[in-house]
Amino acid sequence: MIWLNWRQFRLQVLAGAAALAVIAGCLLYLGMDIRDAHDAYRSRCGDAAACAQAKAQFQGAYRSTLLFAAAGLALLPVVIGAFWGAPLVARELELGTHRLVWNQSVTRRRWLIARMAFTAAAAMILTGAAALLLTWAASPYDQVAADRFDVIGFGARNIVPIGHAFLAFALGTTIGLFMRRTLPAMALTGVLFIAVQFAVPNLVRPHLMPSESATLPLTVETINGAKNLGSITGAPVIGGLRVPGAPGAWISETSPMRTADGRTVDGGAFGACLDTPEETGAGGTFGDTAVCLAALDLHVDLEYQPSGRYWPFQLAETGLYLVAGALLTAVALRRVGRA
Repeated sequence: MIWLNWRQFRLQVLAGAAALAVIAGCLLYLGMDIRDAHDAYRSRCGDAAACAQAKAQFQGAYRSTLLFAAAGLALLPVVIGAFWGAPLVARELELGTHRLVWNQSVTRRRWLIARMAFTAAAAMILTGAAALLLTWAASPYDQVAADRFDVIGFGARNIVPIGHAFLAFALGTTIGLFMRRTLPAMALTGVLFIAVQFAVPNLVRPHLMPSESATLPLTVETINGAKNLGSITGAPVIGGLRVPGAPGAWISETSPMRTADGRTVDGGAFGACLDTPEETGAGGTFGDTAVCLAALDLHVDLEYQPSGRYWPFQLAETGLYLVAGALLTAVALRRVGRA
């Protein structure tokens, strides 16, 4: 059975190995480049002002590159599910070759377990190796950015991508078994797993563990430390804050700006500070706008996860994907017995 699986799957394995070699070469080069830039950044940290500028330049130089690398890694399980999982059984059913296989001494379920185990192991090894290489390459940047819970970055580091690979493969195999058509199964697998990749970080991850709460006064310094003010609808919101005393914390929810009595600040007052603040000559990211908003005695209520929970979240989310993949595998085994 192992020899048969290798014969049927060897081209995919060789293609995966070649892809991993290319990925490894690119990430090794990127990792060394980031480390050289990180050393240069640290050498410029003689005083606070120079260090802040060097930090901004270091992050700006690699932010987009690492974002694209993480997005590329996120597509790897999609490819695995669509091109390895969906055709695994669907092609046999479509071509009618399953009749020969299922008339041998090996039972249908044992045949499916052997095929899925062999291919799933290859998928998880390929994706896990790529994820560990990216984690290594990005580690100096991640230490400086202190944002390991970033929506895209979190799912492309350490062990979570291994769970992605298993679930995508199990999803593709199960869909192929039910649809019995290769191309439609491939398309549906890709669409569904991309939907999962969007849904889990935004709808499931924030609720994997109870969050901590904090109230953050909006001082001039706090506002200037944020990444954005307002929204396309004009709502009085602020984003990209940091929790004092909790470096690297993941803020999962930020309330609108609120007055001292807990009411959302009036949209007119917020708009006036945003569009026509009194000129004070203040510096900083938001300048006079920050001074105007701070004078309104505002605050926001935060829900956040401390940075120390990073590995519990990694384990919990990976476990979630593995359990979901195992359930799909059980469905596939039940189905193949009736096919």
